[in-house]
Amino acid sequence: MTKQTENSPTVGTEKDYPKIGLFLNGEWIYDRESYADVINPSNERKLARVPKASDADLQCALKAAEKGFVIWRDTPPQQRVAIIQKAVKLARERIDAIATILSLENGKPFDHARAEIDRSMNFFEWEMGQALRAYGMIVPGAPQMQKFIIRQPIGPVFAVTPWNVPMSSAARKTSAALAAGCSVVLKPAEETPGTACELVRCFEEAGLPPGVLNLVLGDPAHISSTLIASPVIRMVTFTGSVHVGKHLTQLAAREMKPVLMELGGHAPVLVGADVNATEVGRISALAKTRAAGQICASPSRFIVHRNSYADFVSSFAETLNELRVGDGLERGVEMGPVANVRRLAAAQALVDDARNRGATVAAGGQRLGEQGYFFAPTLLTDVPLDADVMTIEPFSPVAACVAAESLDKAISIANSLPVGLAAYAFTNSLEEAEQIGRRLECGVLSINHFDTPDADTPFGGVKETGIGREGGPTSLDAYLVTKTILQSTVKV
Repeated sequence: MTKQTENSPTVGTEKDYPKIGLFLNGEWIYDRESYADVINPSNERKLARVPKASDADLQCALKAAEKGFVIWRDTPPQQRVAIIQKAVKLARERIDAIATILSLENGKPFDHARAEIDRSMNFFEWEMGQALRAYGMIVPGAPQMQKFIIRQPIGPVFAVTPWNVPMSSAARKTSAALAAGCSVVLKPAEETPGTACELVRCFEEAGLPPGVLNLVLGDPAHISSTLIASPVIRMVTFTGSVHVGKHLTQLAAREMKPVLMELGGHAPVLVGADVNATEVGRISALAKTRAAGQICASPSRFIVHRNSYADFVSSFAETLNELRVGDGLERGVEMGPVANVRRLAAAQALVDDARNRGATVAAGGQRLGEQGYFFAPTLLTDVPLDADVMTIEPFSPVAACVAAESLDKAISIANSLPVGLAAYAFTNSLEEAEQIGRRLECGVLSINHFDTPDADTPFGGVKETGIGREGGPTSLDAYLVTKTILQSTVKV
């Protein structure tokens, strides 16, 4: 049975959670009506109230971003980098305190929260370098004609981030936007605003000019429709579900505004016939339960060659049953709760549907305890391909496993969905690896491991998983526009 911790020593308390406010034009605002409560998913207790931005607040955010953009755009890149460096230094000095906040509002184990913050600072450090390499070009021309191609910041950016990686996603977007010279209106998820507030506070104390980075909270639909419709906002970036991403893209399209969308996935894992299936099963279980399966790159559909199937399933289930589940601030916890009661219900519905269609529950399959949103790490085996868990992104610690007779069949199953973000494969055959790399429909493929891209490599998907890439050598492209200047030297 899965181990659930009880009364273990903790690394922080709910008293460490900050007051939540709006941040507009360099000032914190707390005295607004309440929109929602921040709930600790480990015990269902209220951590803080989320203020609701009024229409006047949203107009203030727009005016601030407009003025801030002019200031930041004309700030030399070296000076921009110096301010970003100060903010990163502050965040790294406060990493334990911010990790405690992240764990309280999101539920993930403290060590995992700390790792997320540390990795997120890599994004800023990468984009600082990119800011100094946003080169233009000189094109050969006729005598007395100079042709310049320069790259300039696109303008104020509206950035919307999710609750599952509250620091990572906010860092992805603000790092590139600020490095490029854009101002930002950031709207974090109302479930996890504390982490974003701490990131903004680091920039405030680092000396970022007022209006360059603003934070709003409240009714997501109203905020999005208001800000996207404004001519001030020049670009929209979002990480979240396919459904919401399509809606925001439609709003932006009406105003002819570009978008950067990183949407849902349902990552397949192909396991070959020639691998150590017991070891692959063990590390698959650990990868599946990272962040309780609530990340867009989480491995979800395990498509295993028939020859490896039995050993893989046995090892996977055994590892899940040994995991320690509990409050993320308790020492020794390996998996925390799911984020909210909706995810708890969704996980149970996936299990029940698969069981009703003939799948076997090899591990877990139910809620743990009566307080907190804990769901047992779950493995479903012999899952029919039409089961909901094979077609709907689980976003929970629920894994589905099916057997495949051949690589062709495995790839066919993997490519059968309209999304394609991350994918994983385990094989000792170079021929199979080449085929998988060429034929699998995804934006990121990891072979023989479960790591995902860091700041120096692009992250994003294909098909309905979104538009554009974050990170890597093209990381600033979405935040820059290209201008061609044709300058005659003939006196007029």
